Amino acid sequence: MTSSAMFNIRIMTGRILCAFGLMAVMVSAYAREAYVPEQVMLFSPEDEAVYQQRLSALREARRVGRGLTEYSPLERVEGADPENDLPIVPSERRSLPMDALKEAGAYAEKMNSTSLLIWRNGKLEYERYFGTTTRDELLVARSLAKPLTAIVVGRAIELGYIRGLDQPVSDFIPEWRGDERREQMLIRHMLDMRSGFLPQSRSDHADSPLNRAYLHPRHDQVIIHEYPLVDQPGSRFEYSNATSQLVAVVIERATGMRYASFISEKILLPLGAAGGKVWVNREGGTAHAGCCILLPARTWLRLGILLLQDGQWGEHRLLPTGYVAEMRTGTEQNIYYGLGVYVAGPYTERRGFTHPDRPSALSPPVLHSEPYLAEDLFMFDGNGNQVVYIVPSAQLVIMRTGNRPGPGHEWDNSILPNLVLRALPVLEAAPQAVH
Repeated sequence: MTSSAMFNIRIMTGRILCAFGLMAVMVSAYAREAYVPEQVMLFSPEDEAVYQQRLSALREARRVGRGLTEYSPLERVEGADPENDLPIVPSERRSLPMDALKEAGAYAEKMNSTSLLIWRNGKLEYERYFGTTTRDELLVARSLAKPLTAIVVGRAIELGYIRGLDQPVSDFIPEWRGDERREQMLIRHMLDMRSGFLPQSRSDHADSPLNRAYLHPRHDQVIIHEYPLVDQPGSRFEYSNATSQLVAVVIERATGMRYASFISEKILLPLGAAGGKVWVNREGGTAHAGCCILLPARTWLRLGILLLQDGQWGEHRLLPTGYVAEMRTGTEQNIYYGLGVYVAGPYTERRGFTHPDRPSALSPPVLHSEPYLAEDLFMFDGNGNQVVYIVPSAQLVIMRTGNRPGPGHEWDNSILPNLVLRALPVLEAAPQAVH
């Protein structure tokens, strides 16, 4: 281990008190006992200085109502160059009426979108970019990265690097061996948000494990050694960015490849998809798997198409048979969330992002003005109302990227898919939503 990577583990009374104060607030919010770390890791002065700089940038961004828009370093995620062409349906042979497409485009434009793409029956029926956004622009994906972690894990299972979803995470993180609770965390728990990790919330405090797991140049070590485990793995759904960040650690240790290289060689190149960039905590360090990969709109669309096609791409099976069905199956703890994706489920007017029944300081519950018109709908659903809807029964993928709507507007998650589904002549044959 290099000198810059050396760290000392010290019991820091002041830090523990600050952490205890943070946890106490969460205990009140969640009405349960919180886990308080007994030790805080101290890394090199250089690492701590980088962390403080990033945290200051985050505080300033939050002050003006934004998240981080700039970050360094970034690692290249290579893709097909040029990307393979997607088949585009001639305008006279569209399966969707033009007035429905125009209405969808108008809604997307009104709601502060950067792109809207609609794929139907194996062809691209609609593609539009808004403002200055271009087809090749790398889009800030935010939590669209979380469904990608499930695809990455599925690919690793198909290739034999991981035995299956029920393999213990500690097989790849030996630092946890001997810790009875952490040894119970399974690969599936990293993907369905039942890891038992401290729930996602918001704090401006430098000692917050939420911030350290997000911005520290040794965030992988913070998550492994310091991040609080507050529930028995598998017992409770709690949205956690740290849970998804852990996927990069597992993939790199399981495969011996860098996270960016695995995505490039094993997913993007087989899809013929363009590449992009991903945050890494330091030069040559660990990728931020759960939030921070930048890819063009068509690459995100291809990932949705891959799931629409049950993990098959042409003659090649990229994901295990039955894996997509597993992805789109909710859990007892959250019927609306599977492996990295949200599912339609029984109708609810508002569904929380971080918890199905509880509001969050991070994001308001998303509105559904009516039930989804296809019960097999599932979706990538990220911050800023960035969505990839997938409807196997209608052979349909709809992708919208952008930011939250401006003042006076609220995003409605049901409008785009239902608008398109109503326009399909085969709608009557599609499974109907559970009311």
